[in-house]
Amino acid sequence: MRIPLRDTTAVAAGVLAPLVTALVLVPLRTSVTHTNLALLLVVVVVAVAAFGNRFAGALAALSAAAWFDFFLTTPYQSFHIQGRADIETAVLLLLVGLIVSQLAAYGRTMKRVAVTDATHLERLHGTTRLARSSTSSDDVVQRVRKELVEVLELRACRFEYGTLIGRPPRLEPDGTVKVDGWVWDLERQGWPEDEVELRALVHGRYQGRFMMTPEPGSVPPSLEARLVPADLAAQAAAALDEEAVSAGRRP
Repeated sequence: MRIPLRDTTAVAAGVLAPLVTALVLVPLRTSVTHTNLALLLVVVVVAVAAFGNRFAGALAALSAAAWFDFFLTTPYQSFHIQGRADIETAVLLLLVGLIVSQLAAYGRTMKRVAVTDATHLERLHGTTRLARSSTSSDDVVQRVRKELVEVLELRACRFEYGTLIGRPPRLEPDGTVKVDGWVWDLERQGWPEDEVELRALVHGRYQGRFMMTPEPGSVPPSLEARLVPADLAAQAAAALDEEAVSAGRRP
């Protein structure tokens, strides 16, 4: 699996940033208390965790404790610590670094979730506004098709009118994918190789289906993202159903 560049950079920073900081602090080790030096290293750990992830933050905490011991406590250039106060400071640096890095990474994750949720909500609102203002159901269908490509990171997506043909893998409203009636393990197996259908239903009436083609070998989106398509498809189905009523094609 391809590792994102941001994560790779964060891991490298987790190893190198505390080392570079400790080297910069070497001239101050006799004039600044070891507690203050440790606090400066904690700041570096927080920065790495906020930029990267929990693993990078934990790695930075370990690196900070090691280089604090090696460069900033006596005997210098040695991983041996003589003073009890220095031992306590090094241990606290490690513990505080680990805790704070986890909190920083958690805060970053919550921010990302909030932004993602807001984006999904705007997709739904935008499609709803179009469905209310447009006189063509095809406009709504095409809008939903484009939104599905973006939210699920698909290679392609098309809408199929008419009756159901065949039994392709199906994305359910609860975000699961079923293949031949069985729940497909997306997290472990990835997307099925075939097209995945998403049925457009309104009040139990079938209006058509979106046939989605995932990118080969791509990582499936989160469950939160997979819950959005059902609401989008329902907007398209409602537009199609209303148009059928207006045209007198349905009693």
